Amino acid sequence: MDVAGNIRAIREVVAEAAGRSGRSPGAVRLMAVTKTVDDDRIGEAVRAGVDIIGENYVQEAKRKLETLGKRCEWHLIGRLQANKAKYAVRLFDMIHSVDRLELAAEIDRRAAAAGVIMKILIEVNVAGEETKSGVPIADAVNLVRAVAPLPSLSVRGLMTMPPWFDNPEEARPFFRALRELRDRILDEKIPRVEMTELSMGMTGDYAVAVEEGATIVRVGRGIFGERGT
Repeated sequence: MDVAGNIRAIREVVAEAAGRSGRSPGAVRLMAVTKTVDDDRIGEAVRAGVDIIGENYVQEAKRKLETLGKRCEWHLIGRLQANKAKYAVRLFDMIHSVDRLELAAEIDRRAAAAGVIMKILIEVNVAGEETKSGVPIADAVNLVRAVAPLPSLSVRGLMTMPPWFDNPEEARPFFRALRELRDRILDEKIPRVEMTELSMGMTGDYAVAVEEGATIVRVGRGIFGERGT
């Protein structure tokens, strides 16, 4: 598995997609999603220039960080249980999966105790899938408004995971909906809220996500191959 070669190829696709939407390739950051990936291959990705590692689980990230060190940003992209917030605020640079006020309040409390300002994204369930977490799109603006005053949090944008399709074009409406939601939130001019990040797009559909405004694409299989291989 040529991790560095895969990363180069992905960056080329990102650059082309950014160009099609009139954006600079530098406006899009590549996250390497490392769930079940061994430490050596994660190290290869970092040496190849990846500057964001995305982890699904707090405990797995803790172990990997102890081995690899913090040579880049580490982001939590999986569902966060409130009782793990005290660890998450010390391990991660950003949490992508905040979808309810109670969780935000607990992260805020733990971040204050740790003396940090925690960067977060609001996870939005754009498609309304019952099997996925995320705030319903109709409730997202109100959630942002409720979370914004928490002093140890910094709302930086939105994250979504659309339904899986064989044809990535079918994911486009969901990415577009997240971008349009971002624009509506910006129009609200909510104090202390930045909408600089749209975390959307994975191995099968990241090019479409970039065309629709993604600033962070989350790629695992495209970098590391199938899990367990």
